[in-house]
Order: sequence, then structure tokens, then C-alpha cells
Amino acid sequence: MGIFDFFKQPDINKGVQEYKSAAGAVLLDVRSPQEYREGHIPGSQNVPLQQLDKVEEVTENKDTVLYVYCHSGARSRQAVSLLKHMGYTNVHNIGGIAAYSGKVE
Repeated sequence: MGIFDFFKQPDINKGVQEYKSAAGAVLLDVRSPQEYREGHIPGSQNVPLQQLDKVEEVTENKDTVLYVYCHSGARSRQAVSLLKHMGYTNVHNIGGIAAYSGKVE
């Protein structure tokens, strides 16, 4: 891993495609409820970063595949770290919706 790999952002479009092909996966939006209402990826669940302890309302199974996004990728990176610390084993930061080219609702 080179020094510039740290700054490389995940490809949210690729991440959403992976989510759609992963049976039983959850697409997790960790932005604020207001940001979520303003536009989100169809099928995503909103659990704000500050309320991440409520993720068990979305899935109690810690082996569930979670694809996490926010606006730019910073909060989702934090959320992935916290989720792993909480015992979730299959968590992926897919970046920020700002770079998403698909449909939002």
C-alpha cells in the first residue's frame, strides 16, 4: 500500500453494484436524517453516524454484509471502523453519494 492509497476514495457506483448482487446485504446511509430525506440511494437504510448504536434495528446479525456510504466518504470511513469495533464482520465503505451517478429518491 503506497502513501497515496490512503487518499484514494472508494468507487460508490461499484459499491452499489456489489450491494445489489450480494444476497441479504444492507446498504447503510450514515448521513443525518435531513440529508437522507433530501436524496438517498434507493433501498438504503438511514442510521446516522451519531446513532450508529441503533444499527441493530436494521440488522442484529453481525455477519450481515453492510455497504456504508455518506456524503463524501469521511463519515462512512468512521462508521466502518465503529461497526467493526461493535463486532460486525463484513463491512465495506463504498464512499460518498456526492460521486454517485445513479438514481436517487
